[in-house]
Amino acid sequence: MPPLPNKRPSGQLRESHARNAAQQLLLRGTPLLDVRAPLEFAQGAVPNSTNLPILNDQERAQVGTTYKHSGSAAAAALGHKLVSGTVKAERIDAWLQFLTAHPSARILCWRGGQRSALAQQWLGTQGCDVERVPGGYKALRRACLETLDTAPGEGKRWWVVAGRTGVQKTVLIERLNNSINLEKLARHRGSAFGAHVEPQPYPASFENSLACAYLQHQQDVLVLEDESRTIGRLALPASWHVCMQQAPLVLLEASPQERVQHIVEEYVSEPLAAGEPAHALEQRYADSLQRISRRLGGVLYAEINSLLNAAFNGQGSHEAWVACLLEGYYDPMYDYQLSRKEERIRFRGSMRAVEDYLAELAQPQ
Repeated sequence: MPPLPNKRPSGQLRESHARNAAQQLLLRGTPLLDVRAPLEFAQGAVPNSTNLPILNDQERAQVGTTYKHSGSAAAAALGHKLVSGTVKAERIDAWLQFLTAHPSARILCWRGGQRSALAQQWLGTQGCDVERVPGGYKALRRACLETLDTAPGEGKRWWVVAGRTGVQKTVLIERLNNSINLEKLARHRGSAFGAHVEPQPYPASFENSLACAYLQHQQDVLVLEDESRTIGRLALPASWHVCMQQAPLVLLEASPQERVQHIVEEYVSEPLAAGEPAHALEQRYADSLQRISRRLGGVLYAEINSLLNAAFNGQGSHEAWVACLLEGYYDPMYDYQLSRKEERIRFRGSMRAVEDYLAELAQPQ
C-alpha cells in the first residue's frame, strides 16, 4: 500500500489562509476601520487604516483593570456602561460616516475579537453589514513581518542609488516608478540634520508601511536610496540592510554649487515658506550640530555654528554654513564610505543620465 501523503495540520492551514488573506488586504490597500484605543493605534498601525475607537484610552484602562481584578464578565459590563447612550450613538455615527465613504472597508481590533465583533453587531442594528479582518491587527502585523523577512529572497533585482549629500537622491527616487522611498516612510531625511517637525512613526508602523509598499511594488527591479541601517531613530529590517549592502550601485553626481543650493532650498527655504518660525528652525539645526560636535572637532564646530547663527540673524548666507558643513564633514565621510563600495558601482552620472540608465534597467529582459 503506498504511503499516505503528508497533510499539514489544520492549524497551519488556518494560519496560511489568514496570512494570505491579510496580505491581499494590504496589497489592495483596503480601507480599514480600526476600533482599538488611540494609544494602541499610535504604537502600531497599517496604511489605509483609520482609528475610530470603541473605547478611548481612559476607558480601555478602566476595563483592563476591572478584568484583572474581577474577571471578563465584570469588564464587559463596565465597557457597556462606559459606552452607552449618547457616547455610544456618537461612536456608531462616526463608524457609519466612515463606512459610507469607504464601502469596501473592513473592521478590526487587536485580534479580531470582542471589540470588533461588538462594533460589527452595533453597526448591524443600524442596517450596516461590514466584514471583520480575521485575526485583527495581529494577523496584519504578522503578515507584514513575514513579507519583510522574505522580500530579499524573492528574485527582484535590487539597485541602490548612492551619492554625496545634496545630490538629490530622494528627488530621483520620487521620480522613479519602481522605487520605494525609505526616507518618506520613515519621515526623516537620514542625516544628522534630517529630522522633520512631524515626529517619526513608531517602529511597527514604519515596518508595516514598508511591507505594504513592497507588496504593492510590482516591477522586477526595486530601486532604493543608499541608507545606513538606521534612518533617524528607526531601523531598516536586518535582511533588507544586508541585501542593500550587496546590491549594485548607481552613483548620482552634482556640482558643489548645485548641492549647496538644493540643501538650502530643502532645509531652509521650504520649512520657512511652510510657516516654521526662523528661531525654531535655527534651534533645531543648532541642536543637530551640537550632536555631531565631537566628530566635527572644536574648531570646525565653532566655525559652522558661527556661520549658522550669522545666517539666521541676517548677517551671513545660509550657503556659507552649508558649504562649510559639506566640505568639512559630509564629503570626507562620504569619500571614506565610497572607497569601500567602489567595486559595486555600475554607473555614475547626472540626474538625467542616472534616470535614463535606471529606466533602461527596468525594461523586461
